[in-house]
Amino acid sequence: MQKTELPPKPIEPVPDFSKASRGFRGGRALGLLIGTAVLFGGIALVSDTFLKPYTMFILTRQIAFSILIALSQAVCLVVGGMNLSVGAIGSMATVILGLCFQELKLNAWEAVPITLLFGVVSGAINGLIITRLKINSFIVTLSLMFVYMGLRSGISGGSPYTIPEDFGFIGQSAILGISWVFVLVCFILLATGYMFSYTVFGRHMLATGGNENAARLCGIATDAVVFRAHVISGLLAALAAVLWASMIGSCAPETGDSWLIGSFAVSIIGGTGLNGGVISIAGIFLGGAIFVLINYGLIEIKANPYFANSFLGALILLAIVLDRVREIVGEGKRLGRSA
Repeated sequence: MQKTELPPKPIEPVPDFSKASRGFRGGRALGLLIGTAVLFGGIALVSDTFLKPYTMFILTRQIAFSILIALSQAVCLVVGGMNLSVGAIGSMATVILGLCFQELKLNAWEAVPITLLFGVVSGAINGLIITRLKINSFIVTLSLMFVYMGLRSGISGGSPYTIPEDFGFIGQSAILGISWVFVLVCFILLATGYMFSYTVFGRHMLATGGNENAARLCGIATDAVVFRAHVISGLLAALAAVLWASMIGSCAPETGDSWLIGSFAVSIIGGTGLNGGVISIAGIFLGGAIFVLINYGLIEIKANPYFANSFLGALILLAIVLDRVREIVGEGKRLGRSA
């Protein structure tokens, strides 16, 4: 009796969750652009030094750091998690860089890869605990934040490390009045945008954050995606620490202490979804610009610095509320059309 072969089962296509990220490019992106322009114009009117080349150099450098730190957070947010240890990884990476320079007498070509490797390892530790033990990323990264902060204080004693004079080239140099750090971070930002728009891994990250169970049923190794997201996050945090040391001319252990609120502020203002599955590269760029301009503007108008965090917290809350209102309105319209 001849055996009848069944036709092969068709492979279901992976859903294109990148549409979630493209949806940001409408009204909210325009709103951020207008907000940035209004802030820029307002500060230019009240400040005589704002448009001077040196001020632009300083601001582009600060915007670059805000973007890089936000990217470190956003790659975790987009897969449905978070990384509260972003600043702590940066602090510990700074100490490792300082030890490599001051104690081990290594040159930059040796010290920087070791520091970046620490970022990769720290991210891998976060990712392994989250994916293997199924512990919430909030708990894992919060715990490791305290671990890294304790280690950096215990190892360094709170004292900064010296670095070679020529190591400040990238952090303190400019091209056409624009910081080299800004140029480098813009390249990283464009590469990240390409990853999310045109690579399988980027679409898998969006799919995992959009609906992890559905992504898993479609054949996506969601645990591997989350693990890699945290590795990238750790690497970006360590890179930010290296660039920061190059900028200030020393390895200060307190580096990273103020990164956490900035990483969330820029990401959320820029349209990265707290529930995952949504990211906007243009939004993160504009969010970084708004974040820095607000801080600069508060200094220019001589506002009480103790109220700065209150203002930024209110801005984050406003961004979250507007996102939620947009979701509710969108759901209402879809229900209306289906009816």
